[in-house]
Amino acid sequence: MCEFVSWIEKGNKIYYLTRKQIDSPRGEMLQKRFLGDGELVGHAPIRAYYDIDDGTEQECTDFSTPSNFPVEIVDAIKRGDFRGFATPKQLLSQPAWAEYEKIEQPAWAEKEKIRQSALAEYEKIEQPAWAEYEKIRQPAWAEYEKIEQSALAEYEKIEQPASAEYEKIRQPAWADWAEYEKIRQSALAEYEKIEQPASAEKEKIEQSALAEYEKIEQPAWAEKEKIRQSALAEYEKIEQPAFWDLFTMPENRAKAWR
Repeated sequence: MCEFVSWIEKGNKIYYLTRKQIDSPRGEMLQKRFLGDGELVGHAPIRAYYDIDDGTEQECTDFSTPSNFPVEIVDAIKRGDFRGFATPKQLLSQPAWAEYEKIEQPAWAEKEKIRQSALAEYEKIEQPAWAEYEKIRQPAWAEYEKIEQSALAEYEKIEQPASAEYEKIRQPAWADWAEYEKIRQSALAEYEKIEQPASAEKEKIEQSALAEYEKIEQPAWAEKEKIRQSALAEYEKIEQPAFWDLFTMPENRAKAWR
């Protein structure tokens, strides 16, 4: 994943994405294609938005000085154009960061409370579903093992005397090796004749059990994800504006960014 801030240099131009582009009709298409704001500010969405396939990809996470960024991006940061993308600590002065944390920590705690509750709800559904899957899968595996072991024993019954016979007359060498190999291959083919259908049967039962499990598990996961995303959105509604609202006031900025 690309880091914030990412941009592409092509000729004398700098290409990057801000909230303005992401919230535009073209940006809405990007949101469907690239999940999460972290992904939305990467090089692939930048290329997709501006329809460019060349240029030099750049990124920087060191906000200690504006000189680490192109002038256009410095101006965009100062305008608050990246609101909703990230909250780089180095942008704020120490007192302003302390103020932000006073707002952010309870919001995070609330988000965690909702996320944990969603996870518990999901596990309540998922665990019985997994147990049901295991209940079907385990006998299928045991049945396969029973057949496979029997087939292996059958193979060894043929292969071992062939090996012993080969060892006994090994000195004349190549002709005897060929004879031994012929018997061994025949025994192996016999083994595979038994083992392969058993393996296929096991796979069939296991896949059916897995499909049954996924039928229960996937809606549960979707529901959990829905609750988690809602909690995250609620958190970001509080967290992101608080950071950027503080940053808009020059006195709250780190000295280098005033």
